[in-house]
Amino acid sequence: MAPFLVNGYFGDQTSYIIEFIIGIAFGFILERSGFGKSTKLAAQFYFKDLTVFKVMFTTIIVAMMLVFFTTGFGWLNFEWVGVNETYLWSQILGGALMGVGFVVGGFCPGTSIVAAATGRIDAVFFLLGTLVAMFGWGETVELWGDFYTKAGYYGRLTLDQVFGLPTGVVIFFIVIGALALFYGAEKVEKLVNEGSKS
Repeated sequence: MAPFLVNGYFGDQTSYIIEFIIGIAFGFILERSGFGKSTKLAAQFYFKDLTVFKVMFTTIIVAMMLVFFTTGFGWLNFEWVGVNETYLWSQILGGALMGVGFVVGGFCPGTSIVAAATGRIDAVFFLLGTLVAMFGWGETVELWGDFYTKAGYYGRLTLDQVFGLPTGVVIFFIVIGALALFYGAEKVEKLVNEGSKS
């Protein structure tokens, strides 16, 4: 939404309406895909059902290619696209903590909201725990000091900059890698599920 808003195509109120519609549609798709069930995400980490990996990785690939082509055609200014700055070590630690939360709770923040909206009690407790953790982080963030704000800081960093390659080449290799991972995911699922039956 940011590029359209920055360019003045429409104002705040229209942006809120569009974002609300997109959010509802995204939540609906998550629920219809079965991502509102904690067992779906938990099965991911046992390699029994890698649907979440395949769907989310597909989403990333599609979004990446859309940004690449729309930028190439001059329809989008990539500088308007929000790219989080890289704090390597603090983000690795944060990712590990979130990963543990996903395994234990069976939800990510987004799917917990979807599941809570459908009345799932486990999701409600997960969401409450998330809110408590957010509050706790907000109250103690100053204690983390330099580690949070400076650990492995690289600014706005993208993979083409990391590898020193043209963006199109990086995207090509990512797509090829994704196809290989999708194929491997199918094989791993089959192997694990056949092993659990025997």
